[in-house]
Amino acid sequence: MSELHKFLFDGLPVRGMLVRLTDAWREVLARREPGQEYPPELRDLLGQMSAAAVLMQANIKFNGAVVLQIFGDGPVKVAVAEVQPDLAFRTTAKCVGEVAPGASLEAMVNLRGQGRCAITLDPKDKLPGQQPYQGVVPLHGDQREPLQKVSEVLEHYMLQSEQLDTKLVLAANGDIAAGLLIQRLPVEGEGNLEGKKNEDDIGLSDAFNRIAILAGTLTSEELLTLDADTILRRLFWEETVTRFEPQAPRFACTCSRERVGQMLLGLGREEVDSVLAERGDVEIGCDFCGRHYRFDAVDVGALFTPAGQQPEGGATIQ
Repeated sequence: MSELHKFLFDGLPVRGMLVRLTDAWREVLARREPGQEYPPELRDLLGQMSAAAVLMQANIKFNGAVVLQIFGDGPVKVAVAEVQPDLAFRTTAKCVGEVAPGASLEAMVNLRGQGRCAITLDPKDKLPGQQPYQGVVPLHGDQREPLQKVSEVLEHYMLQSEQLDTKLVLAANGDIAAGLLIQRLPVEGEGNLEGKKNEDDIGLSDAFNRIAILAGTLTSEELLTLDADTILRRLFWEETVTRFEPQAPRFACTCSRERVGQMLLGLGREEVDSVLAERGDVEIGCDFCGRHYRFDAVDVGALFTPAGQQPEGGATIQ
């Protein structure tokens, strides 16, 4: 079962989270149609992004979707992971070229330095005129060196955009996607801030650095094969760790026939009718979950007819 564990280091201004996506990750991969499976390198990238996005959502407790996107100028046009407040997640990618065996992040999305990482916070209850918050960073470091791992990109993002020291370890394969996040606590007033009042002072403490170094010794194989109890015990056996009740991330898609209908309305009657004339119906597939929605001529007619003018018992969007 997929699980997320939160923990605090007693007496230190440091918190952590460990996520293991097992059944939920396998369901994501199982929904790919035969012949449309992701190349292993892209599959692992999406797994790492999914684990990271779950960690970020759980970290900020945001009442809305957290969307992690990586896009650029390589064979992978865009990769997306989206997580809801209840830790329901979905992920997809668009590949426009061949992904070479063993391809790095740079080779997949940042061939000519145009790759970007975007993190979007999309509130559930937007105020009138309110737009989602989005932060975008390039896929290179301070010396303009290409970053080769999603973990490096997100560590750089957190330091630049949020001024938070963060250590992130990510790994994925065809069975599991997992991640470990260690972060310096960002605010004063918590019981384990050692009495420090100034956030800058906390940043100078060696507590985070020591814990981050321990976390950095975790190998991909260990992250993918060991259970949460074993990982935390092996890494932090000298620390006093307070753990909280585990949570259960899951795969879920937010697509619906109604949303697809709204998208068709946005295309306009003329465009939709041209597809009908050519194919006999309009079929839309969800890139995230693989579900297909079919609209025939009657459905399209009902879609573009104002509700008050539809005959009783007419077709509706369901």
